Amino acid sequence: MSSRTIFLSRLIGLFTILFSLSMLLHKQSTVETLETLVHNRPVLLILGMIALIGGLAMVLCHNLWSGGALPVIVTLVGWSILSRGLLLLFLPDAMVSLFEMVRFGEFFYIVAAIPLVIGLYLTHGGFTSLPGTRNHVSN
Repeated sequence: MSSRTIFLSRLIGLFTILFSLSMLLHKQSTVETLETLVHNRPVLLILGMIALIGGLAMVLCHNLWSGGALPVIVTLVGWSILSRGLLLLFLPDAMVSLFEMVRFGEFFYIVAAIPLVIGLYLTHGGFTSLPGTRNHVSN
């Protein structure tokens, strides 16, 4: 396992766990904030730029499609962030429609659980893998 994969899996995993737990603890304010945010074009533009730079950084430094589940999931997270940034910049109406279609408020716990599960997996994989070895979590 590359040290870059281990670092990114720890970073992304811990971030998503902490963010998901914060969402779960503050459901009402999270729903209200996201519903307001999605209709604020200037903020969507800024978020698109941040996602674009973060996604590009991840894709350029970690674009691994083999070596087990852990590196592939880290790569997919990078591509997901990059795609989200591009959509926010070029198709903001589509992102608003997607947000409304998902009905975030109704399916809040499912939406919050997805990154939590991914974060738990990445954190576990990142802290149990050794540099230069295959990831035993995905075997």
